Amino acid sequence: MHVPLGEGLLLIRGEHSFLLIGKAGRRYALRFETFEKEYSETVEPDDLIVVSGPEGGSVEAAGMLLELVRGNHIPLVILPKGHPGSKRLKMVVSVAPEILLACDIQRGTHPEQHLLCSSGELAGMRISGAEGGVEIERMPPCTTVEYWEPGRYSGDKQQYI
Repeated sequence: MHVPLGEGLLLIRGEHSFLLIGKAGRRYALRFETFEKEYSETVEPDDLIVVSGPEGGSVEAAGMLLELVRGNHIPLVILPKGHPGSKRLKMVVSVAPEILLACDIQRGTHPEQHLLCSSGELAGMRISGAEGGVEIERMPPCTTVEYWEPGRYSGDKQQYI
């Protein structure tokens, strides 16, 4: 399914979790920090920045996190597998042209940006950046898609689907 998206944000809600999606908008280098090294990857304008809230939580906070990555290019920290802090992460971020959602990976520990930890209800979805929008594949029937603007309550959002 193709969903038009410019500079705004798209919210996909499940019954207990959500994804907040934005496009990078311009080309820049994004740094990744691991315990062993630091490296950079080029982010292209149509690449996606996706914040996953596997347990739900504040969409407003997810929007702030997305903007810190998109507007300020804050580095993404990748924890080693088994790190105790992983279970305390309420939200995780991925930046890539295409992102596959999985519930069987540990939060914050996957260095490949094409995989993002999600809830079981959103697992298996594939989200791709496309010219003028976003392609969404394998979207579960329990989900809704809407445009989201910071500072507005959920009931005020314009529902797309």
